[in-house]
Amino acid sequence: MMLIVYFLIIAGTVFVDQITKYAILTNMAEGQSIPIIKNVLHITYVTNDGAAMGMMDNSRWVFMTVSVIAIIGITVWICLSYKKMTKLSGIAFSLIIGGGIGNMIDRTFNGEVFGEGVVVDFIDFCAFPDLWKWIFNIADSCVCIGVALVVVDIIIEEVARYKRSKAEKASEGKPFEDASTGKTEED
Repeated sequence: MMLIVYFLIIAGTVFVDQITKYAILTNMAEGQSIPIIKNVLHITYVTNDGAAMGMMDNSRWVFMTVSVIAIIGITVWICLSYKKMTKLSGIAFSLIIGGGIGNMIDRTFNGEVFGEGVVVDFIDFCAFPDLWKWIFNIADSCVCIGVALVVVDIIIEEVARYKRSKAEKASEGKPFEDASTGKTEED
């Protein structure tokens, strides 16, 4: 059942990403900016042929190759491991895959030549222009949220592992040694 949920998250991510990009492409001119919250959040239509959020322009084939390998690898891993993984990590990796596919669609089809397309970006968080200058899209957001959720999942799992280890040592009557400090409970 969870595998179906993960594939629905992937499909939903791709759908929302592509429908928002289509709305931008059909309703705005490149470079046009519409303030949603003036000087905080704008919808600004730009394109890029680099990595997420316009970084490393003109490296399309590198990102396409890395993206295809990552998408296939993570998808295979989810299919083989979904019963053992936490729901949070399954959701996280599904968001990463969906975001990767969304931008891959642009790189493949959003250009005059197959495989030489550009990614449509439009979310312009402009409240702190000296700190944040990138414009991004739904796919980029999903990849970033997915990575953040992976980190949260790792932290949750490590805390749980620490607590289990401490409880096991206590049940055996042995003092627990904290690996981070090297001290036992008796110290």
